[in-house]
Amino acid sequence: MKPWTPGTLDIHHINTGRGDATLFIFPDGTTMLLDAGDLNLASPDNAGLQFAPPRPDDTRTPGQWITYYIRQALAHEAEPSLDYGIITHFHDDHCAAAPDGKRLSASGAYALTGITEVGDQLPIRCFLDRGWPDYDYPFSLVEWSEITNYRAFLRWQIANRGMRVERFEPGRNDQIRMVRDLSAWSDFEVRNVAANGVVWTGTGTATEAHFPPIADLQPRDIPDENLCSVAMRISYGKFSYFTGGDLHGIPQPGGQGWEDVETPVARALGLRSGSADVNGVAVNGVDVNVVNHHGYYLSENSYFLSMLRPRVHILSTWCVDHPGQSLTDRIMSTRLYSGPRDIFATNVMEPIQQVIAPATDAFKSTRGHILVRVEPGGKRYRVIVLDDTTITRDELAVHGPYESR
Repeated sequence: MKPWTPGTLDIHHINTGRGDATLFIFPDGTTMLLDAGDLNLASPDNAGLQFAPPRPDDTRTPGQWITYYIRQALAHEAEPSLDYGIITHFHDDHCAAAPDGKRLSASGAYALTGITEVGDQLPIRCFLDRGWPDYDYPFSLVEWSEITNYRAFLRWQIANRGMRVERFEPGRNDQIRMVRDLSAWSDFEVRNVAANGVVWTGTGTATEAHFPPIADLQPRDIPDENLCSVAMRISYGKFSYFTGGDLHGIPQPGGQGWEDVETPVARALGLRSGSADVNGVAVNGVDVNVVNHHGYYLSENSYFLSMLRPRVHILSTWCVDHPGQSLTDRIMSTRLYSGPRDIFATNVMEPIQQVIAPATDAFKSTRGHILVRVEPGGKRYRVIVLDDTTITRDELAVHGPYESR
């Protein structure tokens, strides 16, 4: 893996086979980790499902492998650290498994699982999530053992390492920024797009509440963790990238229309001056789209895709039901938007390849770490597939350069 160089934007989609983790190295060297999952295979929700093998192997935990990868990617730093840590939502494949039976930190204050294990080994200066400080929306989460452990981790880090913790605020473009060299590469922005059903409108910092008041809902209709996911857009010159955790764009059967969070997100992201025209509206969308909810069948609705029009789709997949057939049909449909699109996946298991074939014949990768490397200034980018079965993470393929919009 060739090292990061100043002026380059690197986005590493780290594959452990046990959840999501994405490392960003901003053009000035600012670092950010988005999620660090540790899937609980013993959970009743996962009973009967097949999962990808752990990557590179099972000699270390997911948190340890993520830490190892980050240290390698930040080899240019004498003492690697993270300027930002962000959790999109509080599911184990994005945050941490239940702490039961896990090793304790040296302080004894919290168990080591997922993000708490990474943060135990690598200092994180600022941490953001959707729940701070009360963790009471859309209902109280404080009785979840994962949240109890996670909050213990935050408290210890605040008291002993000076970590700053904030609630992720949709609409803002100054909450996450370059902090190491503010004078260089000014054409860079991280826009907070959505969290807890509050969605940026696309104008200034204005937002709208997409969910109805919780007090007006029946218990069965209260939004779940997926719908509350943090979403953001990263822009560098002409280049733009979207990631939205486990957002949905199609309501559950018998569900409510507001369960479609992708449509208001797409409305905000799609309305950029650009070369394409959709129903009389100039749209440009994004260059790279991280497919919502690992390719679950309720994500990536038709309007969302027609507005974002991604050249590259990235699928963080590790389960036998990801990606779904209907979703695969949508992201490949040239009726929703014209032109080529390349699809990269971290794990597409053999049973699902058989189900969605021949679509997977067009995938550029069906396993590996996926690195998006954007050239200084943001005019072009490449997608590099790295071997996830070794600790050297050799390049398996390099795609591009792609021209940014």
